[in-house]
Amino acid sequence: MLRRPVLVAGFEGWNDAGDAASDAATWLSQRYGGARFAWIDPEEHFDFQTRRPEVEMADGITRTIKWPANECFAARIESADRDLVVLRGVEPSYRWKSFCGAVLTVAAETGCEMVVTLGALLADVPHTRPTTITGAATDSELIERLGLTRSRYEGPTGIVGVLHDTCRERGVASASLWAPVPHYVAAPPNPVATRALLERFGQLVGVPLELEELGELAAAWRDRVDEVVAGDEEVSAYVRKLEEQAEEAELQVVDESQIPSGDALAAELERFLRDQPDDS
Repeated sequence: MLRRPVLVAGFEGWNDAGDAASDAATWLSQRYGGARFAWIDPEEHFDFQTRRPEVEMADGITRTIKWPANECFAARIESADRDLVVLRGVEPSYRWKSFCGAVLTVAAETGCEMVVTLGALLADVPHTRPTTITGAATDSELIERLGLTRSRYEGPTGIVGVLHDTCRERGVASASLWAPVPHYVAAPPNPVATRALLERFGQLVGVPLELEELGELAAAWRDRVDEVVAGDEEVSAYVRKLEEQAEEAELQVVDESQIPSGDALAAELERFLRDQPDDS
């Protein structure tokens, strides 16, 4: 019996720069001994000419076929008062609406209180700065409670965006977390982005995650990238430019935070008028 579970989903494919999102889902299922209990039939949702199955040797003699899989794992976290349903898989090729319907059926039958999708995108960000996770939620109350924002993105989307929108249509509480990955070091893995996603996810759902080992991998990854960048003057100059842009963006956020809101200005005006003498 799962305790107040949350379904968290990470998919390989278009929404998974540096494999950060799918690696986060894999880490959760493996770290907490997730037991597979449900899966979605790949026959209904994949073009096997673009996402081909793979042949593997099972015992050095027997050859088996490994098909693209979307599997659900039940993970119990003893240090928390809730459990996880982890959906780990591959972005499907066909029938996205029925695919999302199947995911929400699993969420409903396991009593999940919320659905959280993980994504990662290539961005003009320097690897030397902390990874800033952006997020969105389905309704205003959830946005305020979780400290997220309502997404204003317009353009192409992937299965993560469609699943998040399907939750909205069906009245299922959901949130979507995204990590930016430096486009000049896009090759997977990216333990920095993976750790950042997991840390924000743990904060969002109130689950303490043991990320120390992943933090060590992230530090080693940064050291390796620093070494490579230092050996290329052109790349070093580009990273310095990105750092300057990041600093300017941070200053702009601080400046904008000092500007009073319309409500604050209106309240101040009303107070000023009340304080005036009657004959003013």
